[in-house]
Amino acid sequence: MSHEVTFSVSTWRQPTPPTPGPHRAQILDIVADRISAIDDHRLRIAIDGLTAAGKTSLGHELAQRLAERGRPTFRASLDDFKRPWSEAHLYDRVSGEGYYRNAFDLDAVHRLLLDGGAPDGDGTVALCGIDPLTQVDHSTVTVQLPPDAVLLVDGVFACRPELNGSWDLRVWVDIDPELSVRRGTARDADTEGGRAAAEALHRNRYLAAEVLYMSEVDPRAVADVIIDNTTFDRPRLAGPRPRQRRPPDAEPH
Repeated sequence: MSHEVTFSVSTWRQPTPPTPGPHRAQILDIVADRISAIDDHRLRIAIDGLTAAGKTSLGHELAQRLAERGRPTFRASLDDFKRPWSEAHLYDRVSGEGYYRNAFDLDAVHRLLLDGGAPDGDGTVALCGIDPLTQVDHSTVTVQLPPDAVLLVDGVFACRPELNGSWDLRVWVDIDPELSVRRGTARDADTEGGRAAAEALHRNRYLAAEVLYMSEVDPRAVADVIIDNTTFDRPRLAGPRPRQRRPPDAEPH
């Protein structure tokens, strides 16, 4: 019996993508089947990747497939668990390092979302903490996850050490960093400040934060599934990139 996907109340939610073409549908089915095969208890799935890699769209697509396979499926985004802007004067949030270290309320991610969604949790979760657009606190708006539910959570930095141990499966959505900046700039070019401000935001804050994250965590190395999403209609399953070997004269003696 199929289920409806349950979404958060956040106004930041992106629309469900159009019906995928046959190539993308095949990749989605492979990943959905892998998630379904993990176990029939509650599952917490991370969808990580650079900004504008296509994490949210992938989360929506996988959620629909899992619901069609009979799993109660719930969607959340780490963007809905950032600290309120009213507290931004207390810490750096606008530099790359500040965004990575300080923007997300990791305690709230655990307390409101991941702990209750664990196999041994009580199943009560809030799919949204603070709406990133309206700044309305939705932490008291809860849903009940059945024992066989799948919770799909997209967001940058999902595999950081503070969260990594909570996931049953980690998906890394892979694109080139410069493509991330181009896509993000195009997406946000109509916001206040125009295209130049959007590019500065994506290059100097988001990408700078993600470069720091990748250097410290190497999320590709901990990912269970890597999807090259360079071409949206023709994604491909990829393996981890080989680590760069130092030149011979840099080798230790």
